Amino acid sequence: MGEEKREGRSDGDRGRPSKPLIPHYMKALSGSLGGVVEACCLQPIDVIKTRLQLDRSGTYKGILHCGTTVTRTEGVRALWKGLTPFATHLTLKYTLRMGSNAVFQSAFKDSKTGTISNRGRMAAGFGAGVLEALVIVTPFEVVKIRLQQQKGFSPELLKYKGPIHCAHTIIREEGLRGLWAGATPTVMRNGTNQAAMFTAKNAFDTVLWKKHEGDGKVLQPWQSMISGFLAGTAGPMCTGPFDVVKTRLMAQNRTEGEIKYKGMLHAIRTIFAEEGLLALWKGLLPRLMRIPPGQAIMWAVADQVTGLYERRYLHNAHI
Repeated sequence: MGEEKREGRSDGDRGRPSKPLIPHYMKALSGSLGGVVEACCLQPIDVIKTRLQLDRSGTYKGILHCGTTVTRTEGVRALWKGLTPFATHLTLKYTLRMGSNAVFQSAFKDSKTGTISNRGRMAAGFGAGVLEALVIVTPFEVVKIRLQQQKGFSPELLKYKGPIHCAHTIIREEGLRGLWAGATPTVMRNGTNQAAMFTAKNAFDTVLWKKHEGDGKVLQPWQSMISGFLAGTAGPMCTGPFDVVKTRLMAQNRTEGEIKYKGMLHAIRTIFAEEGLLALWKGLLPRLMRIPPGQAIMWAVADQVTGLYERRYLHNAHI
């Protein structure tokens, strides 16, 4: 209740019109800058997660074994395989996520009070997650996963020579829809993740740091990192099966024999029957090593950008 009354206002402003909030384009910009930094820091963990999720024969015994095996057999550079599509993907994804979430939140705000309920905040986050999944995440992750599952660096052994060649090859062999393999579980994963993340981030900022949008307060980077880390923890645990299924569907090459997984539900049933329930959470630990720290890094950058804007253009104008 306190959160809803304070949104867009500072102490003593309850009887006055709501303060102007941060423009949508500033939130989009803050997300893009955060995405670049996150990608460069956390790409090795994403490579390990993908290798573990695609491992059906038990080649890798765990995170450390996977990382050391890849490094020993393919070199350190292999831990940054797929960095170009990953960095581009994160930059575009966060730009769209932060910008669209701001637009959706504006649509869900109460027209009389200018406040937004937690239900509205979750709906805005879910909408942003669905949009990013369909427009950006699915095709970029298909390319990234196809590149990451390739072993070695010898050009003659690699089917895909790079991100653009990979995308062209998929379109030529499997049609345009090949870039949207695994779209359904990706939509479910990202929608659920963002609904939880935006709601939790706002709640942690309010409870831990008494930070409200438009109040001119700029969080310290370590404060943003704590809120972002906590907000990014719940999603992976809830959406593990969607992520495993997404990876398996995206890794399938439609030109190489019969397709093993026919769709999201068929993949869940098949994995459960052949590998057991826990297989649906394969790669959870590297996801928890990547996503919460990734959210911590992204929000540390994004909050500095939006916080400085608040202090310079919003708060000072209303003092």
